[in-house]
Amino acid sequence: MKELRAARLYLFGAPIWDWLGLLPFLAFVLLFLVIPSANLFAGAFVNRTGVFTLENIVVFGNPFVLRSYLVSLQVSLVTALVGGVFGFLVAYAITLGRAPGWMRGVIMTFSGLAANFGGVPLAFAFIATLGRTGFLTALLKGICFPAGESEVCPFNPYDYGFNLYSVTGLVMTYTYFQFPLMVLIITPALEGLRTEWREACESLGGSQLHYWRDVAFPVMMPSLLGAMLLLFSNAFGAYATAQALTGGSIPLVTILIGQQIRGDVLNNPHEGYALALGMVVVMALTVWGYAVLQRRTTEWLRR
Repeated sequence: MKELRAARLYLFGAPIWDWLGLLPFLAFVLLFLVIPSANLFAGAFVNRTGVFTLENIVVFGNPFVLRSYLVSLQVSLVTALVGGVFGFLVAYAITLGRAPGWMRGVIMTFSGLAANFGGVPLAFAFIATLGRTGFLTALLKGICFPAGESEVCPFNPYDYGFNLYSVTGLVMTYTYFQFPLMVLIITPALEGLRTEWREACESLGGSQLHYWRDVAFPVMMPSLLGAMLLLFSNAFGAYATAQALTGGSIPLVTILIGQQIRGDVLNNPHEGYALALGMVVVMALTVWGYAVLQRRTTEWLRR
């Protein structure tokens, strides 16, 4: 009887009361992750009448769909690289660099706010600042110099091909919340670099370049790549910012899914489910890569 009672009080090697504390989290995962994912998977393989079909998967052979995936991947990759490099430099300045101590608190606070500032408010902020009639654009247009009987205004960015409502403008807008996220992610990794490693390198005659090339960067590479994978997935799944900024003129897969599910012209929710299923595959590969890199980082830091 005692063995039976003990078996009832333990589940997978942990006391049953420990599992009770996880019930809210498990319920949240079930309601907002498992059930929607299962509904998405099922909807991708049925038609409007609920009959099983593979017609929705054929949508991946559409050149426009492939182009939307390609543009989404390009935007995500570029913003991950730009935001990752810029965020790393900012994080280095406030952790290992010579930036004033008060600047760390300011930058970390700003990063916490900016990393979550997206969607329609961010798009409106950029339109009001760098749009064709934006505040900064108007200031640059107003900087003119006399040239004979006329004036020359050489600082208008739109005279040189810049367009906020293009892929370039979208990359610039995404970078606004990408680099603060990189700062938040990579700062703990920079703080995890041990001073003994630098001292050992210097005692062996190594320079600053040798330390970063042979010690710091090899140790931090999994963290850097993992952080950039998170930036990639963050940009790949963004929808509201691009929709509000460009009005759907840029072929992104998230915008195409929205047009299929809620649009008037393109309105086939099940094709939208199939497109979203492709996004789930890309995100799953990204998360898997991040988990592998984080495991390697943990092993390095434990040594």
